[in-house]
Amino acid sequence: MEAARPRLRVGVVGVGRVGGALGAALARAGHEIVAVSGVSDRSRRRAELLLPGVPVLPPDETVAAADLVLLAVPDDALRGLVAGLADTDGWRTGQLVAHTSGAQGVGVLDPAAARGVLALALHPVMTFTGRPEDLDRLTGAPFGVTSPEELRPVAESLVLEMGGEPVWVPEPARALYHAALSVASNHLVTLVNDATSLLDGVGVAEPARLVAPLLSASLDNVLRLGDAALTGPVVRGDVETVRRHVTTLAADGPQVLPAYLAMARRTAERAHASGRLSDDAFAAVVEVLA
Repeated sequence: MEAARPRLRVGVVGVGRVGGALGAALARAGHEIVAVSGVSDRSRRRAELLLPGVPVLPPDETVAAADLVLLAVPDDALRGLVAGLADTDGWRTGQLVAHTSGAQGVGVLDPAAARGVLALALHPVMTFTGRPEDLDRLTGAPFGVTSPEELRPVAESLVLEMGGEPVWVPEPARALYHAALSVASNHLVTLVNDATSLLDGVGVAEPARLVAPLLSASLDNVLRLGDAALTGPVVRGDVETVRRHVTTLAADGPQVLPAYLAMARRTAERAHASGRLSDDAFAAVVEVLA
């Protein structure tokens, strides 16, 4: 018979959308959520919904009660929280401490590590709504994992227990890793909203329905084919079409024009580098975009 895995006493500092979902996932895996901390009424309601019966305590008391501390606070608050708890002897040797920030590695936990804490960075590559269905979305979700090499098996095991798939991210790559994810997710949302807003502004009915098949096909193509998925007037070198786009957006969508120019230029650069756009066509497109 397989030996039972150790059951950890878990404290969640920051029971927002991410903290609530990961706390619930750890509870589902058999760990005991002993305390959570949250400031806002919304956080407290989320704790009641996702982690019923778990006491809501101040951060220092949550940390003191736990073997594994999950820090799910905003990026800009993380360093100050870790250092503040270190200054007040809030950490103890042998505690596991994992934060969920994508932009930070384990270096941000140095004040805790200096007091014997075992530092982990576990970033779920997923969006959260703060509702119970977030727990199901963790199944198969990738997590960006960073830790000291000797703690890598521990970090990856925790991710697997939550239902996720660990992806190793070296400490020096952490900032670029997070920037890339922001381009992929946040900027995509902005681009799609700009496209549907332009269509809505000129009276095209159901713009989301119009662009949905195009978006789905484009995403599928680029994930399979890379730069071979590039299409459209820039890649074809249709300079006059690009010129009309620029003129039209300058008149009717000036708020979108800077983004169009930047993305069209980057599209031309990728098409040129991959051999899809000749030197002469690249130069002509860039001249129009300038």
